[in-house]
Amino acid sequence: MRALLALLLLLPAPLRAAEVLAGIDVLAGSGFSALKGKRVGLITNHTGLDRSGKSTAEVLAAAPHVKLLALFSPEHGFKGVEDAAVSSGTFRLSDGRDLPLHSLYGETKAPTSDMLSGLDALVFDIQDIGARFYTYATTMAMAMESAAKKDVEFIVLDRPDPIGGDAVEGPILDENVRHFTAYLPVAVRHGMTLGELARLHNVTARVGTKLHVIPMKGWSRGLWFDETGLPWTPPSPNMPDIEAAALYPGIGCFEATNLSVGRGTPAPFRWVGAPWLDDRALLKRLKAAGLKGYEFSAEEQTPSKSVFEGKKCRGIRIRLKDRKAAAPLRLFAHLVCALRDLHPLEFGVRFDEMVRMVGTDRFRMLYQGGARPKEMISMFETDAAAFKSRRAPFLLY
Repeated sequence: MRALLALLLLLPAPLRAAEVLAGIDVLAGSGFSALKGKRVGLITNHTGLDRSGKSTAEVLAAAPHVKLLALFSPEHGFKGVEDAAVSSGTFRLSDGRDLPLHSLYGETKAPTSDMLSGLDALVFDIQDIGARFYTYATTMAMAMESAAKKDVEFIVLDRPDPIGGDAVEGPILDENVRHFTAYLPVAVRHGMTLGELARLHNVTARVGTKLHVIPMKGWSRGLWFDETGLPWTPPSPNMPDIEAAALYPGIGCFEATNLSVGRGTPAPFRWVGAPWLDDRALLKRLKAAGLKGYEFSAEEQTPSKSVFEGKKCRGIRIRLKDRKAAAPLRLFAHLVCALRDLHPLEFGVRFDEMVRMVGTDRFRMLYQGGARPKEMISMFETDAAAFKSRRAPFLLY
């Protein structure tokens, strides 16, 4: 036994089983001191779990000296299974109590004054995936703004950036671009936790929220989610695992095109395809690009929903071989240029949406001007370096 323990201590840190405590676990360990005597609303979904797998809603409902009065859910609903807007209603706790459940996706994207009436604090506990256009961070930011107007304290129970907090990629959002999928002025892959993003938004947007972040314990920026020891729950229906999350900052941009990104296949965001795709030519271009961290193969799929539903598609399967070397925005640049060159008539980009995904109209000008991947990548990397300096004052880990 002693020999085994000695061997474990000699292993590099990422190979050991980390013992990360999420914000909810830290809060519980403090005896819920930040919420003592407060009337609380909770913004959460199925990813709001403590280390034992118990939902944050149930944890706070049972917490001493805490009055949980209302629940709020983001896109995909409280249970994380919806593709469209979810109506508000009630949620029954295990103790038999019914709490109002307000949807923050659809017509109402931020808590209204009536929803916040009677609350002292609004608590946020949702797992993000590290890409700017994933909407949970926008829901948080809009809720912070609503809380500030009502003088309601805003408390973030922090969770890891599941694809690591070191790497930063892609353009910073242009000042004139604002949308539910393009809200925070950060890089596409920002490398920040939601608690850190809340700190940034509170200052840069001059929100003035009474913000309190409950930091994690044991998390460092180099840790990916599967190195934390925390239970993984797919944050949305098409985000089944860490590989999909790692590819999403790049492959997700193709949702602004007529290319399938694998929704309705066994490999969402790990496969792209179309009936008209010349998979052999595209595969040849990708293999010649020398992209680190990936393995590519031709693969046919018939999506059961979304783009090309029910149609047989030729496509490219993308496998992550070295996730710390892989750069999804580099992959996006090579893919989008290859598709433009190989399929000038078939491949289409909806530039109003693409600007919101990539974050800047400079992409459109480069793309339409026939720019090569290295020119796009140069722009991406210049912005990423600038953002890495900009984010520094708001980091907690």
